[in-house]
Amino acid sequence: MDFSCWQVPHVQQAFTWDCGLACVLMVLRTLGIDCCDGIADLERLCHTTSIWTVDLAYLLNKFSVSFSFCTVTLRANPQYSAESFYRLLEQLQEDIDRVDELFGKALDVGISIQCRSITAYDIAFLLLSGHCIAIALVDKSKLNLPCMSDYDVQQHNDEPDYMGHYVVIFGYDADDCEFEIRYPASARKRERVTMKSLDEAQKSFGKDEDILLVSLTGKSGMKLSRKLLACSM
Repeated sequence: MDFSCWQVPHVQQAFTWDCGLACVLMVLRTLGIDCCDGIADLERLCHTTSIWTVDLAYLLNKFSVSFSFCTVTLRANPQYSAESFYRLLEQLQEDIDRVDELFGKALDVGISIQCRSITAYDIAFLLLSGHCIAIALVDKSKLNLPCMSDYDVQQHNDEPDYMGHYVVIFGYDADDCEFEIRYPASARKRERVTMKSLDEAQKSFGKDEDILLVSLTGKSGMKLSRKLLACSM
């Protein structure tokens, strides 16, 4: 078994919208950054309850965390406006404008964003190398986790087919081809997901394959990505 030696404390989200903030808090605590008492402090820093991956990137950057942001779309994707999940967002156009502005300013504030796809195999390689953990945006309906019955089904009976959710990925078992993740929607502290399920959940339409590769060694996100590119060649 080749699990990461990093211990990631579990943080359960408080509301339906703050899974990303819970994941950021887990990462900060893993890195030993004692910056806030809880999710509410991160919410105040974001000034919004409509959290996109770029918001999480700005939060990590605020606390001087080294990371790389990979996505297949360098803006809010207008194609998603017709999707039922995004129609639930009352302020969608405001979000699109705000998110596009954050993408536009990212380089100026030192945030590395790369337009590229990251596969579950790539994630496994980086985890086994000991260089990073990840915050990934996934379609939770594709994860097939046992814990989903004790939270998601009870709380979201009328959910659309696609439902975006953030998870922390921090370990990989090469024998069973399974990742260890932290799933903030559940009180369960340990969850495992197969490589196939994670890849499907990550590449599901509606989420742009967003992933934040967080360095555990102090290397910049660009160096992490170069290592990943070297592996892929």
